[in-house]
Amino acid sequence: MATTSHPARPFPGAGEYPLETGHFDEAFAPTGAPRHPYAELLGALARQDLVVLRERVRSNLRRLGVSFGGRAFELDPVPRLLAREEWGRLREGLLQRARALNEFVLDVYGGQRIFDADVVPRSLLDGSTGYEPAMDGLLDPAVPPATIAGLDLVRGADGELRVLEDNLRMPSGSTYALAAREAVAPEIGAKTEPLAQGEMVAALGAAIRAAAPDGRGDPGAAILSDGPASGAFYEQERIGREIGIPVVEPGQLEPAKGRLACRIGNRRQQIAVLYRRTDEDRLSRPGGGLTPLGELLLPALRAGRLRCVNAFGTGIADDKLAHPYAEQMVRFYLDEQPLLRSVPSYDLTDPDARATAMGRLEDLVVKPRDGFGGEGVTIMARATAAERRRAIGLLRRGPERFVAQETVELSSHPTVCGDHLEPRRVDLRPYVVSGADSPQFAMTGGLTRYAQGAGEMIVNSSRGGGCKDTWVVAR
Repeated sequence: MATTSHPARPFPGAGEYPLETGHFDEAFAPTGAPRHPYAELLGALARQDLVVLRERVRSNLRRLGVSFGGRAFELDPVPRLLAREEWGRLREGLLQRARALNEFVLDVYGGQRIFDADVVPRSLLDGSTGYEPAMDGLLDPAVPPATIAGLDLVRGADGELRVLEDNLRMPSGSTYALAAREAVAPEIGAKTEPLAQGEMVAALGAAIRAAAPDGRGDPGAAILSDGPASGAFYEQERIGREIGIPVVEPGQLEPAKGRLACRIGNRRQQIAVLYRRTDEDRLSRPGGGLTPLGELLLPALRAGRLRCVNAFGTGIADDKLAHPYAEQMVRFYLDEQPLLRSVPSYDLTDPDARATAMGRLEDLVVKPRDGFGGEGVTIMARATAAERRRAIGLLRRGPERFVAQETVELSSHPTVCGDHLEPRRVDLRPYVVSGADSPQFAMTGGLTRYAQGAGEMIVNSSRGGGCKDTWVVAR
C-alpha cells in the first residue's frame, strides 16, 4: 500500500514530523497526539539538542567498545516504548511459541509425529538447508534444542504485532540490546524509566551449562566463533566474559576418543558444551560427506559427550516454509490456542496455495526459503519491473525454493535524522532462553531495528539498518 505524508507539528519538540498515512506510527496517533506512553519522552527530547544527544550516545558506544562487523554499531538515540500491559501479553505469546518450535525441532529429529499427522507436509524436509540429517536421533528431549530463540515481530496498520520470522538457528543481537540500554538510557533525561531488561546473559549462561550431557555442575563450555572477523564478535566476547567461558575458533578444537578437546593458550581442556556462533551451520554436506566442522564435532555428539547450543539442525524451524505452520505447531504440541499470530504465508509446494499466491503476487513478498538478513527478498509492490519479472521467473522454475508472504506496511518510529526527527520503519526482535532445568526467560523488550532510508522496509543490520533501545514502561 502506498503511503503519503504531510508536515505537521504533532507535539512540541517533534518539529516538522511528517505524519504518514497507510501504516502505524509508534509514537503518534493520526491526529498528531502522542500515543501512550510517549508524551513524557517526546517532552524530554524537546529539551535536547538532537545532534548533541546522538553524539553522546555514540561516545558511550565507543567507550563500551561496541562494534558490528568491524564498523560502528548504528544506534538511534530515540528509544522505542512498549506499555507493560502490551509487553505482558507479548511475553506470554513469545514463551508459548518458543516452546512449540522447540517441540517441533525435537520431533523432526525424533518420531516425526507432526508429519505423520499431516499437520506439516513432509516436503518441508526436501531441499531445506536447515535440516541436518546427521542429528537424527541425537537430541535429548529434556534439553530444548533452541536454547535461545529470536522472533522477529512487525506491527501492521491495524496495530497488532505479528511474527514475521522465527530465528532458532543462531539468533544474534541480545547483548546489543543490553549495550543500547547502557548507551541511551542515561542520556534521555525523561521521568519515564524503562523496566530492567532482566538477567539475559546470566540466564543464557545457566542454560549453556545446564545443557552438559553428563550433568556436571561446571562442565567445560566454550563459545565457538569465527573470531574477530565475525560480525557479532563483540557480542560473543561479551557473553564469554560475563559468564566466564572462553571464546574459541574451530582451529583450536580437536577430537579426542569420542570427546572434544580444545587448546586454550598452553592448556588443553575437554569441552562438553559449545555455544556455536560460526557462519558454518552444517555437519554434513548436501551432496554427502561431512563438513570440516562435522568431522570435528560429530564423533563426540554421537558418543553423547558433547552438546551444542543451539543444536545443529534447529535451522529447520527458520526455514520460511515452516512459518505457515507455526500456529498449527502450537495447537499440535501444546494443545493450546496461539497467543501470537503469524504474518500469513503461502506454502508454494501446495498447489492450491500456489495458485492463490500467483493470482495476487503483486500484493505479496517473495522470499527464498533459506534466506536471512533480507537477502533475496522481493517486495513485489515496491519492486521495479525488472525485479518483478526476475522473481516471477524464479518462482515458475522452482516454486519449492520460495514462499510468499502478505506484505506488512511496517510501523514507523521517530528517529534522529540530522537535527530533527523523521519516521523510519521498525521491527522488534525479542529473545527467549529455554534451559534444561529452569523456567523460560524472555528478555524484557529486546532489540528494535530500523531501516536507514525513508520508506525502506528492510531493517536488517546487514543491509545497513540501525537499532534502537526498547523500553518497557510501567505507565
